[in-house]
Amino acid sequence: MEQEQFRKDILPLKPQLLNYARNILENEEDAEDIIQEVFFKLWSMRKDLEQYNSIPALCMTITRNLSINQIKTRNKKQNTLLEISFIDTGLSPDKRLEQKDEVESVMKIIETLPDMQQMILKMKHVEGLETEEIAELTGCSHEAIRVNLSRARKKIKDLFIKN
Repeated sequence: MEQEQFRKDILPLKPQLLNYARNILENEEDAEDIIQEVFFKLWSMRKDLEQYNSIPALCMTITRNLSINQIKTRNKKQNTLLEISFIDTGLSPDKRLEQKDEVESVMKIIETLPDMQQMILKMKHVEGLETEEIAELTGCSHEAIRVNLSRARKKIKDLFIKN
């Protein structure tokens, strides 16, 4: 795909992609950054774009995936802050150490969960999103979100008790 064809076929999709990213990320600046990444990725794969049946669908998929990755990165930063807030309470040194170990154990257990369960769990408990919002953002059904949350919580509980 040449530059002119790229401008004609892909750049007009920007408003739609921006709205999609904005709905997922709920942040204008992050959404604009994601769209820049989407266009960069599409430009770098421009020679292979003819093999795709629907370039708009490809653009939406790339936008969704990059947005979800952005949320994961944001969640990791929030988890670090969460750990610090647990540690910085007015507890005795022994209790702080015990609490720190428990937080580390739970974080390690969460990292063993499937990516989707990790993401859903963090969206629910760190970002405070409702199940309906998570379903909308991930494209999963409300029931699938509920089941994934339940399985994730059960696995965390079982593994935490086991350790």
